[in-house]
Order: sequence, then structure tokens, then C-alpha cells
Amino acid sequence: MAPICQHIGEPHGDPGLQPERTTLAWGRTMMALVTVSAIFLRWLPHHGMPILLLLAVAIAAAGAIYLTQRRRYNASASGLTRESLDANTSAILWTAFAGISLGGLGITVVVAD
Repeated sequence: MAPICQHIGEPHGDPGLQPERTTLAWGRTMMALVTVSAIFLRWLPHHGMPILLLLAVAIAAAGAIYLTQRRRYNASASGLTRESLDANTSAILWTAFAGISLGGLGITVVVAD
């Protein structure tokens, strides 16, 4: 019987489906950024144009997650197959940087108003 994930990427044989759980977590992060973007749009009439910078950072981070999702999944699945899985520290650091930037910019916009 073919592995469940064969249609998505490389088969990996992990009974806990670790690459799939990781993909779902990145998908939730992407959806949280899109949701935050909608909240920023609600702030636009009150706080003005600086909100567009917040919106751009959130949409850029969500877009980056979306565009790199398949590559991350394939790397994780092939790493499990090789039994040599490396952490994707650059993706985590960029996401943390985006979150910190959004927090800092958000505080700046609200306090400056």
C-alpha cells in the first residue's frame, strides 16, 4: 500500500506523520497573519496610512510562508527518509522577526496616535 503522503511529496514512513503536523502548524501561522491583516484594515480609518506598513509586513510574511510551504514539506519528508533531519532555523527566525516587527510597529502606531 502506498504511503498517504505520496501525492504531496516524498514518502517518508513516519507513523506519527511529523511533516504533515509541521505543515499544518505553518498553515495556522499563515492564517493567523492573514487574520491580523484583516484587523489592521479595521484600524485604517482610525490610525491612518501607517497601518499600511503593518498590513504589508503581515501579508509579506503570510505570502512567504505560502510560497515556501512545499519546499519545507519535501525537505522534512526526505530528511525523515534519510534519517537526517535538520531544523529550518531560517524560516523560524524570519517568522519571529516578522512577529517582533509587527508588535513593535503596532505599538508605535497606537502610541503615536
